[in-house]
Amino acid sequence: MLTIEQAIATFGVTVDEHLDRQAEIPVLSGLQFQGDVAVVPVTASPARTPIPAEGVPVVRGQAQANTHLLVATGPAFFTPDRSGRALTLGVLTVEEGATAYLAHPEHAYAGIAPGTYELRRQREQADQTRLVAD
Repeated sequence: MLTIEQAIATFGVTVDEHLDRQAEIPVLSGLQFQGDVAVVPVTASPARTPIPAEGVPVVRGQAQANTHLLVATGPAFFTPDRSGRALTLGVLTVEEGATAYLAHPEHAYAGIAPGTYELRRQREQADQTRLVAD
């Protein structure tokens, strides 16, 4: 497992100072959330577009701040959703021997084990239904 410090050195996404740089990043294969992004295991067709070394922004923050960036060690793929479903971001496939990570300045890194997942946004009910603010 990578530590936050190793992930920062590998992927270049710095995180808030109060986060423990020596903490190990758990790598999970089940349902997980990072802020307003859900990683949901699915039995969908695998993604086929390789995640580039610089990563893929799956949710951009205001003025590029607090972007959820998808990065990987080893072969991993992400196909953005083009269906128009507002809450679906796309399909992620992580091959055996690889690990994907969602990187975010406030949430650090979330490790994603081999498998196929749908990345989704959350919404909440307030005065009106809206996306969860990160």
